[in-house]
Amino acid sequence: MTLDLDHLTWSVDGRRILDAVDVAAPAGALTGLLGPNGAGKSTLLRLVSGVLAPGAGRVTLGGQDLLALPRRARARRVALVEQESTVPASVTVREAVLLGRTPHASHWGGLTARDHAVADAALAEVDATALAHRLLVTLSGGERQRVHLARALAQEPALLLLDEPTNHLDVHAQLDTLAVVRRLTARGVTVLAALHDLNLAATACDHLVLLDAGRVVAAGSVHDVLRPEVLEPVYRVRCTVLLHPRTGRPVLTFDPADGPPPGGTADVTPDVPDTRRPPP
Repeated sequence: MTLDLDHLTWSVDGRRILDAVDVAAPAGALTGLLGPNGAGKSTLLRLVSGVLAPGAGRVTLGGQDLLALPRRARARRVALVEQESTVPASVTVREAVLLGRTPHASHWGGLTARDHAVADAALAEVDATALAHRLLVTLSGGERQRVHLARALAQEPALLLLDEPTNHLDVHAQLDTLAVVRRLTARGVTVLAALHDLNLAATACDHLVLLDAGRVVAAGSVHDVLRPEVLEPVYRVRCTVLLHPRTGRPVLTFDPADGPPPGGTADVTPDVPDTRRPPP
């Protein structure tokens, strides 16, 4: 299902955080939400999920107004993984993942065999089955991130929202997480993910949206958005874009905007001979 944001606006204390944002995230694709700190990425995800109420604008998924749905019905369609998710300290990993089944639970009964099967499959999907009986508070930041992703998968959403899903993860775990997301999109799930690492976005995303100061400044394919003339004024850096020899996707390198030009020579301290006496 395609996610459409129409003139989404949000302000706090009279300050405009998102300003008439129009976004179309294609169905069954990974759309990367890019932008510097303070661009409005996390706020946008919270508005789409219904955690925050927009001052103006509409959010539709497959033509259905998400914000008009009751909270429980919306949670059966949309899952959000925030950078810092909280659950009670005493719960195990498996219990935390089972919380993702809450929107599907019957009003008259507890969890079903299918709920348990879905939770177990979600743990397996993120390679966290071995953690199932651990207390969540005993896990590392990266392990907790995988568990929160499993909890979102247990919701069986049509739309998955991810806020910095590769934060706290080493390179191997980052690639594993993006592989999980790619498997979801192959099954038709629409994913919108806020990402800081532009090279990860170049590697994994089908579509990109670039925010700056609460406005959309570019949207399109990785080749359309990850261009020096687009990125440099937003991130205030010099950018060089190469092409990966195997995938053909962009590979980016950066230099400070006020530093020497790429290939130039910076001022460096000349080598000075070491005149200290060696130890006896």
